[in-house]
Amino acid sequence: MTQKTPETNRYWVLSSRPSGDAFDRALDLEEGPIPSPDDGELRVRNLYLSMDAGTRMWMTPRMDSYQPPTPVGAKVEGMVIGVVEKSRHAGYRAGDLVRAYGQWADYSIARPLASYVAVVDRDESDLRDYLGLLGPNGWTAYLGALEYGACRAGDTFVVSAAAGATGSAAGQIAKIAGCRVIGIAGSKEKCDWVTGKLGFDEALNYKETDVADALRDLCPDGVDVYFDNVAGPILDAVLSNMALFGRVALSGLITSYGAEEPVPGPYKFDMILMRRLTITGFFSPDFYRREPEINPRMRAWRDEGRLLYRFDEVEGVENTVAAYSKLFNGGNTGKVVVRVGDL
Repeated sequence: MTQKTPETNRYWVLSSRPSGDAFDRALDLEEGPIPSPDDGELRVRNLYLSMDAGTRMWMTPRMDSYQPPTPVGAKVEGMVIGVVEKSRHAGYRAGDLVRAYGQWADYSIARPLASYVAVVDRDESDLRDYLGLLGPNGWTAYLGALEYGACRAGDTFVVSAAAGATGSAAGQIAKIAGCRVIGIAGSKEKCDWVTGKLGFDEALNYKETDVADALRDLCPDGVDVYFDNVAGPILDAVLSNMALFGRVALSGLITSYGAEEPVPGPYKFDMILMRRLTITGFFSPDFYRREPEINPRMRAWRDEGRLLYRFDEVEGVENTVAAYSKLFNGGNTGKVVVRVGDL
């Protein structure tokens, strides 16, 4: 770990491919000059870093993901909120507040011509929401529940990683749509939070409960919509309990992101035919352009108190890897962000 000195930038480097979830052995914190943007680029002073499980795939050598792998020796990248300090792109000015793909660092180089960069409003009540309800996690929850899952009033809606950044929002959106909502999470505290605070109807602790048996008892007519963030054994448990013509919105595969060998399953694949299921996989970059359509509804539900959100905030870029690890060891409730600076 390094202590930042004046006029320097601390940044995380992928020094080797992680084995499993041993990120502390594969990522190194380094220090260098504050970067200068080239033509078409921006220098962004980071305020918050978004911790997202899907970026685990970028740390592998696989070429069939939605994002090319991060080269060994390169800076680790992810979504950030920050202030443009220097712009060499005509569409952005110094002082703009942006959400962008940047680096796990004090300062990012953002590249509007090559990746996502968007100006956001400084007057938002909580800037972290641009990484949560009003950002990719919120959009994934919204479209996964209402479009890819096509949930409707009276449906039974099940969501895994129910206390996480996406699952917690998806379950509440399904409740707004009139569904009966069952969350699957990894501790009694998380289950109590989603039922007591977020209004889910039921919650299952998969570490202490046979999920397939419990769903069979809770859902005698089957599960109409399953919002999946994890895959693996929990996907099999839910597939065994799907209703005829049920829908599976597949948002994440967290149980296999770090796998170094092919992952078998799902073992209940036959249920797709037997129950005539529809399974749709989707990634948030597919619908960034729909922010103007989605965020007014998300903001209204939030302001009405119908859509609650929780942040698990960690202070300091030097603690980024510890924050990231929470996504894989079950240490978080809500959206994990790293606070790097102040507006």
